[in-house]
Amino acid sequence: MRSWQEMNPLTLAYLGDAVYELWVRTHLLESGYEKVKDLHKQAISYVRAGTQARVLQALLPELDEVEHQVVLRGRNAKGGYPKNVDVVTYRHATAFESLVGYWQLTGQVQRMQWAFSRVDEIMGEGPTEESSMENLLEE
Repeated sequence: MRSWQEMNPLTLAYLGDAVYELWVRTHLLESGYEKVKDLHKQAISYVRAGTQARVLQALLPELDEVEHQVVLRGRNAKGGYPKNVDVVTYRHATAFESLVGYWQLTGQVQRMQWAFSRVDEIMGEGPTEESSMENLLEE
């Protein structure tokens, strides 16, 4: 298998999406949700692009140099995006998924757990300004 540096950032995001989705589902079950309808509704709130972008924004100040490189590669990856979300938010969500994929591939389970442990707190902080996120991600 190629190293993460040689991988397309969208490939890292593909893996990160699956890892994060599995964490979300497990987290919701551990939080006491049992009805599939409730699980699905809650899961959507966690995996939507806006939430992932907000989580990334909150984590950015605490990321190391390599993690910032992964985020920038993920954000700048060329690919389509859904019509129900703006391109900036979608690219930041892709950057978050790329970061999770990087952590998974490099075996950084504790780092992933640290990030995931902050998700509920971050989700409760409300919407963010896209311009502030752009400033944090400038090279």
